[in-house]
Amino acid sequence: MNQDLSIVNMVINASWVVQLVMLLLLCVSVASWAAIFRKVFALKRVNVLNDEFERDFWSGTSLNELFASAAQNAKHAGPMERIFASGMREFQKLRERRITDSGALMDGARRAMRASFQRELDAVEINLAFLASAGSVSPYLGLFGTVWGIMHAFIGLAGLQQVTLATVAPGIAEALVATAIGLFAAIPAVVAYNRFAHDIDRVAIKLETFIEEFTNILQRNLGAQSASGH
Repeated sequence: MNQDLSIVNMVINASWVVQLVMLLLLCVSVASWAAIFRKVFALKRVNVLNDEFERDFWSGTSLNELFASAAQNAKHAGPMERIFASGMREFQKLRERRITDSGALMDGARRAMRASFQRELDAVEINLAFLASAGSVSPYLGLFGTVWGIMHAFIGLAGLQQVTLATVAPGIAEALVATAIGLFAAIPAVVAYNRFAHDIDRVAIKLETFIEEFTNILQRNLGAQSASGH
């Protein structure tokens, strides 16, 4: 009896529709775990690069030196460094065009940083929608497999004169495996999605705070240059 109701035998003896649902859920589970591991390492790298650049930024290094370093390290830079580089690049371009209005200079730099911020946030959020979809759809796929399997089992029992628990149990057990696999695929995806959404919100807040602080620094530098010019 134990051998007949082992997980492997229940999967093998299930109907082809239920087997197809199980295979689909298994693929979703593998893809979810792959996305989870990629996201873990990606967020860790983002945080490390942001922290390194933030230390350099507040260490007293001049903005021009930081900008030159960011230009050389563009391929391996973190989100904060790329946002800084986009703001400095736009700021210097406007200065080269002889634009002296501080409002126009600051608006241009801020718009460039906000656009860069949105690009960086989109890159960080890659695979997040897939985890949300996997977490919400997998239980329903498993439930569909279970309903189909139970329906198939009862149709098979329709011709029997006497139905006992021993005859009903195998078919229902085979069908319930689909729900179990659906939950196995959904639970890690939901937990990971909530965790990553929280971590990404923290990254976004940190980047937005940096944009405001860097904008204030540029504003002070413009004020100091204007005062020295007069």
